[in-house]
Amino acid sequence: MSKAEHSFRMEWQNDIPVFKGIEPNIKWQEISWKKLERRVFKLQKRIYTASQRGDLKTVHKLQKLLIKSWSAKCIAVKTVTQENQGKNTTGVDRLKSLRPEKRLTLVKKLRPNTKFHPTPQTWTPKPEKEQKHSLGVRTIYDTALQTLLKMALEPEWEAKFEPNSYGFRPGRSSHDAIEAIYNAIVQNPKYVLDADIANCFHRINHEYILKKLNTFPTMRKQVKAWLKLGVVDDRQLFPTEKSTPQRKTISPLLSNIALHGLEHRINQVFPAKTLKQPKTTRTANIFSPNLIRYADYFVVMHKDLDIVLKCQEVISEWLSEVGLKLQPQKTKITHTLHQYEGNVGFDFLGFNIRQFPVRRRKSNHHPHSNQLAHKTLITPSSESLKNHTKKLGQIIDQHKAATQSALIGKLNPVIQVWAGYYSTVVRDGIFGKIDTHVHSQLRAWAQRRHANKGKGWTTRKYWSVDQAEVWRFSAQHPNGKIYQLIKHQDVNLIRHIKVQGTKSPYDGDWTYWASRIGKYPQLPNSIKREISSLWIVI
Repeated sequence: MSKAEHSFRMEWQNDIPVFKGIEPNIKWQEISWKKLERRVFKLQKRIYTASQRGDLKTVHKLQKLLIKSWSAKCIAVKTVTQENQGKNTTGVDRLKSLRPEKRLTLVKKLRPNTKFHPTPQTWTPKPEKEQKHSLGVRTIYDTALQTLLKMALEPEWEAKFEPNSYGFRPGRSSHDAIEAIYNAIVQNPKYVLDADIANCFHRINHEYILKKLNTFPTMRKQVKAWLKLGVVDDRQLFPTEKSTPQRKTISPLLSNIALHGLEHRINQVFPAKTLKQPKTTRTANIFSPNLIRYADYFVVMHKDLDIVLKCQEVISEWLSEVGLKLQPQKTKITHTLHQYEGNVGFDFLGFNIRQFPVRRRKSNHHPHSNQLAHKTLITPSSESLKNHTKKLGQIIDQHKAATQSALIGKLNPVIQVWAGYYSTVVRDGIFGKIDTHVHSQLRAWAQRRHANKGKGWTTRKYWSVDQAEVWRFSAQHPNGKIYQLIKHQDVNLIRHIKVQGTKSPYDGDWTYWASRIGKYPQLPNSIKREISSLWIVI
């Protein structure tokens, strides 16, 4: 018996007693989640390792084991009903939460099932646009099953994904993508292909995904059933021949799988080279274009404009095989330092990336003082600033008759989340301007409530001086608690360190990931807890 086969059988022995003995009698509140999470994470780590060495047979065996595991089913149900951000959203089954005993019932029923009802479709407007995007409304059962299968598929593909793919992956974030862009351009300004894939979630070819998955029959049939499910819009059934419907838990993973290989294709066409310069002993490095992708948004950067233009052609050809194409309205070529076709710099994931010329000082290293250098600035994009200030203004307008403490309670989370997202980039002056704008709106809010009072009176009523002698919009609640509006400038600047290469939380490097847990709120809670416990043991 091989070592892998022995480990496979031992894992069954570990989980079967829980399934046959404890499960029928245990209460949901009595489940030892730490033990379950450790068991499942250990299995996921083995899937990752087997995938790394190309042992597809063992990968499929371990995935089948995980899908049948009572421990994994419990974690999937807990994720959907207690930890998921959309847990309070009512699905097509008209349920948005389950009692503990119902959760255990769902665990018993959770298994691959290709018989589903079509997904009801809702349409929501895109910010600042006339277009609308569709959202499928799922059942709790459907969501839990997708979570379970994602737990099995994700470790396999985390071992395969390219290093510069950052969207919807555990242990990676938009800040890693921005840091990768900074590293690519900080030394040399470059031309940039700023591209967006047209309706990525709705155009992906189903057969292409299923072929690329190359998985075992049960998984293939289940994924195919979700892809072919169809949607109901205005009481009419529309089959989905191409798409990974949005609002599905597994959709981002399937989209990443479909787009996997794009970076490799670019490196194939434009490999890095080292050329010897004629009549000298020096060598020149010709680097491959830098492709940074976050889900269906990506940028390609290189010093040579012709190479960037060629990359656009190569990418268009590659996407056509997937059933996708670039969106012309959102695809453009620009330069990080100089103006090209009226564009300088670019926006990506809510950030504006741009370089500015600066004159070098005279020194031994740079004796030519007239030579221009550059500096790279990454700031919140103008669209993000506009949307944020608009949202704050709407909250203030909607709470004209509310108490001051209620208004502060609504504003603080919005300010904290937005300012926290941009806490890693240059914001000198930007946060101060927003605080000034909010202050003027709050002045108008206070004056409107007391039209017969002067500014001094409203200031003393709604503002106070804190220990740092800074004026604060604050109120004391009847229960004695003091509510204070936080300022954007209160959020400290944090230097983000990009994730290394192809590192993954499933790789077993506890020391590395334990130091990064706090930086990744999107990392699954079960993985966070497991890495933390293993780090403590070490």
